[in-house]
Amino acid sequence: MSSIVEQQYNSRMDALSPQERIARCAGMLKWTRDLLARQVVAELGAISEERLKWEVAKRMYGSDPTAKAIIDQRLEDVSR
Repeated sequence: MSSIVEQQYNSRMDALSPQERIARCAGMLKWTRDLLARQVVAELGAISEERLKWEVAKRMYGSDPTAKAIIDQRLEDVSR
């Protein structure tokens, strides 16, 4: 049995157009990347935008061995 809040949420999500759903997903992805970027800067201090991008990617996709290898290579390239 779902709560009133959950029912209201589901009702509003069902009412979204496909474009609105994609925009919502994109917004949530941006929010996640921004959150991770703040954590990276807090841990590593000031770094280049390029390195920050790859450090965030590593936190997002680092559990996939193939993605991690690619990201690690890019990090090595931007660290030179």
